Amino acid sequence: MLTRREYLKYTALAGGTLALHPGLLQAFESGDLITRAIPSTGEKVPLVGLGSSATFSSVARSEDVSALRDVMNTLLKNGGTIFDTAPSYGASEEVAGGIVQELDATEKVFWATKLNVAGRGGGSADPDRARAQIENSFRYIGKNSIDLIQVHNLGDIPTQLGILKELKQEGRVRYIGVTSTRSSRYADLARVMRDEPIDFIGVDYAVDNRESAEMILPLAQEKGIATLIYVPFGRRRLWARVRGQAVPEWAQEFGANTWAQFFIKYIAANPAVTCVTPATSKPKNMLDNLGAAYGELPDEATRRRMEQVVEALPSA
Repeated sequence: MLTRREYLKYTALAGGTLALHPGLLQAFESGDLITRAIPSTGEKVPLVGLGSSATFSSVARSEDVSALRDVMNTLLKNGGTIFDTAPSYGASEEVAGGIVQELDATEKVFWATKLNVAGRGGGSADPDRARAQIENSFRYIGKNSIDLIQVHNLGDIPTQLGILKELKQEGRVRYIGVTSTRSSRYADLARVMRDEPIDFIGVDYAVDNRESAEMILPLAQEKGIATLIYVPFGRRRLWARVRGQAVPEWAQEFGANTWAQFFIKYIAANPAVTCVTPATSKPKNMLDNLGAAYGELPDEATRRRMEQVVEALPSA
């Protein structure tokens, strides 16, 4: 639970750029962080986590990664646990693993990483290279059992998911899954969801990118598959669209005091969503994002109203 003192500490850490909104402070102080159950086991996880692509990945490649340490610390001290990464995100996995071990928090983090050594054009994956990539992840993360490994971008499912199934059976991986953030591959993603014993999928979803909610998320609910939501801000598309625009006052009725919370709460209100994982390299943004996991979520009528707000904005 975040106290007033801790909130002030982290807003100060962030340079004071996150306003101390009374509604958000009240939500944090209540300690009622929203969680969702992983269908295959019932294990509950926080509704908002941290991704490591985009700006996180850029900072991870730099000489000064102190901002990432502050981001991870903010996540963990305020109820978050899920950290989503991948070997293809540059130095993100290795740097984050080192930071978490320095914080003595390895076991507190729900590590979600990925596997893909298949060629860009959908080529075959070398099993030896795939296993070597996984062993690197174990070395960076420092856990005997990684929480989740997903086949990234549906790369060579027979080979790579086959290896993950073996690792799950051996107890080295707790959950397995697949990811895709391309609507052109949704049919392939759906096929894997129907045919394979997976625990998770990772998929794109945003208030102005709702295609996955029509086909993929209902199937996940039907099959009892957990979901990690990627690019909830449309990378930077939504930020460009709301530049100079104020958050509607009525959004405070369900605790959305910022655009980040508006966008995340829209997604989180879908019952098929397990965790939203926006990437950031700034502790103030991490705290802001976590604010969406507190308080209420919009009902269906309100979600339609939120869509209308975004549809009326200029295109990016």
